Amino acid sequence: MGQIEIREMMPEDAEALIACLKRTGGETDNLTFGAEGLPVTIEQEREHLKRMYAAKKDVHYGVWKDGELIANGSLNGLPRRMSHVANMALAVVKAEWNKGIGGMLLEKLIGFARQAGIELIKLEVRSDNAGAIHLYEKYGFQHVGRLPAYFKIGNEYVDFEVMYLDLR
Repeated sequence: MGQIEIREMMPEDAEALIACLKRTGGETDNLTFGAEGLPVTIEQEREHLKRMYAAKKDVHYGVWKDGELIANGSLNGLPRRMSHVANMALAVVKAEWNKGIGGMLLEKLIGFARQAGIELIKLEVRSDNAGAIHLYEKYGFQHVGRLPAYFKIGNEYVDFEVMYLDLR
């Protein structure tokens, strides 16, 4: 499988993260962006990672295989009366799907949530992404609803499932 390391993303990882996001965005229509990646500069991404690192209820992990960033996942804590909730996102490069990378990353994110006092983790996932839905269910995520036509890719509308994990 190669040497796997999961660690918190640091500002100096910004360039690798942008490249990984472009790669994952180009390999699947499951993400909010395509091969163009996110509309951020390396400096903007560095600042974002710096803020994430300093926040008590936010984290962004990277999964490195033999020195290459192959996956990333984040928790973003919500403010005020929702401070017990965090939104989760993760992406794995296609060559590493079904190899346990997503599960390792989920375990790390759930562990962080428990330590940070996060009680509920929420995510949205394409309704037809059976592999991801199965993974989330395996870790205890429950279905709570459906967002009809959440994505529009070309002329096609795609529904999304809303799922949550209750850590109380």
